[in-house]
Amino acid sequence: MDSGTGRRVSRILTVATLGLSLCLAGGLALAWSFGSFLDRIAAVETPVTGHTEGAVALTGGADRIADAVEILAQGHADKLLITGVNPATTPGEIVRRTPAARGLIDCCIALGYDAANTVGNAAETERWVRANHIRSLIVVTSNYHMPRALAEMSSALPGIELVPHPVVSEHGRLHPWWTDAASTRLILWEWIKFNAATLRIGIASPPAGEPLAEAGRAAPRPDRAG
Repeated sequence: MDSGTGRRVSRILTVATLGLSLCLAGGLALAWSFGSFLDRIAAVETPVTGHTEGAVALTGGADRIADAVEILAQGHADKLLITGVNPATTPGEIVRRTPAARGLIDCCIALGYDAANTVGNAAETERWVRANHIRSLIVVTSNYHMPRALAEMSSALPGIELVPHPVVSEHGRLHPWWTDAASTRLILWEWIKFNAATLRIGIASPPAGEPLAEAGRAAPRPDRAG
């Protein structure tokens, strides 16, 4: 082998080694990210303790509304917002599906019809919180959705105390989620959306120490019910 060929082989081996190292580092970073995300997902549902001024239920998963209404009925929150409600759903339909809401729907439960996704849930909740002067909030959503919901809520509601109440459904059970195709797809897709949300929020956030701009913030609106 002449010296020119040797140098070419050496360069190829160097590039290959660098590429392999980058792939290995990327794989380890992804594995760490996914493991960290799994650690954020509650494996079991725990009872609510204490009291907050408000609670918000994000529609889209089994038992979220029922759990939130129960929290309100038990006196753990003074008011409840159900955000992301289908425009065709009436207060009467909520009572029919969740009988515990009877007697609370007129005084203490607001239905939000504007949100179509988690970003919209956070924006709708921000308007309701400001209109009702709420300083502490129980967030009710599915356990697999909670990390992204808290990221969006924290971004939209700086200074508001957020208390997570993760609802554990059949597909959200962590052990053994990898043996169920639906649960695997759900958790992997939620991990991707969580990373996208945190990246977007991080890019949009002002530098540390810089106050949030008031321009562009939605003005508070009175809640629709209660």
